[in-house]
Amino acid sequence: MPDKDQMPLFARTVTASDRKEEQRLVASLQRYNAAYRAGTPLVSDSEYDALTEALRALNPNHEFLLEVEPEALGARSEVRHLVPMLSTQKAYTRAELEAWVSRMEKARVDLGLEESVRYRVTPKLDGLAGRDEQGVFATRGNGRVGANISFAWERGVVPIGGRGLGVGEIVIQKSYFEEHLSERFEHPRNLCVGIVSADVVNDDAKIALEAGVVHFVPYVGLVSWSGDGEALLAQSEAITADLKLKVDYALDGMVAEVLNQDLRDHLGATNHHNRWQIALKERGESARAQVNEVLWQTGRTGNVTPVLVISPVKLSGATISRITAHHAGLVRDRELGPGAQIEIIRSGEVIPKLVGVHTVSDSVALPETCPRCETLLVWREDFLRCPNRHGCPGQVVHRIRHFFWTMGNADGMGIKTVERIVEAGHTSLREVFALKAADFEAMGFGPGQTKVLVRALEESRTKSVEDARFLAALGVSDLGIGESRKLLGHYTVETLGEVQAGSLEAIKGFGPVTSLRIAEGLSEAWEEVAHLLGLGFALERTPLLQEREAIESPIAGWKVVFTGSMQQGNREEMKLQARELGASVQSAVNKKTDLLVVGEKAGSKLKKAEGLGVQVLTEMDYLRLISHEDARKL
Repeated sequence: MPDKDQMPLFARTVTASDRKEEQRLVASLQRYNAAYRAGTPLVSDSEYDALTEALRALNPNHEFLLEVEPEALGARSEVRHLVPMLSTQKAYTRAELEAWVSRMEKARVDLGLEESVRYRVTPKLDGLAGRDEQGVFATRGNGRVGANISFAWERGVVPIGGRGLGVGEIVIQKSYFEEHLSERFEHPRNLCVGIVSADVVNDDAKIALEAGVVHFVPYVGLVSWSGDGEALLAQSEAITADLKLKVDYALDGMVAEVLNQDLRDHLGATNHHNRWQIALKERGESARAQVNEVLWQTGRTGNVTPVLVISPVKLSGATISRITAHHAGLVRDRELGPGAQIEIIRSGEVIPKLVGVHTVSDSVALPETCPRCETLLVWREDFLRCPNRHGCPGQVVHRIRHFFWTMGNADGMGIKTVERIVEAGHTSLREVFALKAADFEAMGFGPGQTKVLVRALEESRTKSVEDARFLAALGVSDLGIGESRKLLGHYTVETLGEVQAGSLEAIKGFGPVTSLRIAEGLSEAWEEVAHLLGLGFALERTPLLQEREAIESPIAGWKVVFTGSMQQGNREEMKLQARELGASVQSAVNKKTDLLVVGEKAGSKLKKAEGLGVQVLTEMDYLRLISHEDARKL
């Protein structure tokens, strides 16, 4: 399902006939979804997708499409992922892979790394994603919060390689599935989903579990290929073919990723995917379509983006009637409008992709005013932008939704809920956090949902959250979590209201254009930010550089790397603690590293540390070290 913040918000006239058809489609989808979650699917994936697209064609704003399809947790508890389980950006052509490799190589040069970029390719399993860590096994859920499914071990799911190996997929051996179950299940994934979502496991799944063919396969244990960028590009087809032969599970392509940890840290991630990782997927079914209309939508940053309404075509079992055109510059340059003949492709995603234009339109029209508030638009590079930050309902809805989604410490503020709040006249985070139960009830929320929303506001303020996540949640352009963490190493969040672009440029990784946008964004949003800070959010502070230097601890000022599987603590928590003790946490060993802390299966970092003469401590020795006031006591 696409990111809810990217879903179009269109205004359309809905007839009584449309409404009746919507109700029929939703009832069917809910029934089919419940059966799928229970492990007894009634229709194929393609049939389900076709119904979803039919609903989208009637009403793209329908709540069923804008919320994650419900997962019946029953008595299962929630698990908040310490590190979000992100999606993966995709490459379908050699040109897209070449462009990604080129970006990786450029980033290496920008970072000043002498070593060449090393890549790894692993099979992309097509199962149910989960994380096994610190004795808890959880589903991916929405990427931030999943369901505790530790009972899966008791049901017979086999953890390949042992417990505690992190992120992976629940899968069933392909050979067993094809021989025994392919006539009764559309896809192996359906069986796996049912095993962990159903209160009672069906007979087919019980037999498979007893046979020991349902596995949780951690990504770290998968077969793989590694090499440099030149070899990856030259051998990508052969690599894919070879790895396919070595895996007895359903696959959804391959995943290529950068191995250099310093480069990974430099590249970072968006809210959707890691920049240092890409899925190599085979091109799906394509079709020619005619553009009938171009609709425009306004996002949280003010960018007004186009969606092409096309004559419905069938792709991969789904009826497609709308596709994104990314930005106004594409509409202008490719001459997209009514009558244009385009080539589209769909490779499993709900929203297809524009890949070519066969015939241009003779009536290309770009909006002059915002479709949501009628403010005059301005150009910023290839984007048309609405400058009405505080008065545009399109921006306000997505900005408020972005705040709660990025904070990730409270649930309940879905896009439809936020829309209703904004429609009631509450157009800022300041106003949202002032809402009481009576206010929600006056908007038409029922007692149960009102209770959830009041609790969400309270939890968002009182549940501990990293200050960098709070800063990124404010929606300032070019200021994600990684950039926020760097910035907060130099300034406290309370002092950012008057920061100048020139000062930001002095921070490593902040260029002149980015620095100017961040400074302008912070200044524009500061009144509301200052108010939010006054509400007393429970922020975990990023230590300032000078504070780290002044901290008295055994590792103050040290450059520390953690590697391997830790038994006493979580690596992310250990990194946070190390920063609080004044250390600079690195992700890769180099000649400047002072200490490598190793858990089980330490791997190549240990060999490199030994070669460079870097001090190495086991997890237990490290914990004893930081419990001393003086490192020399060891």
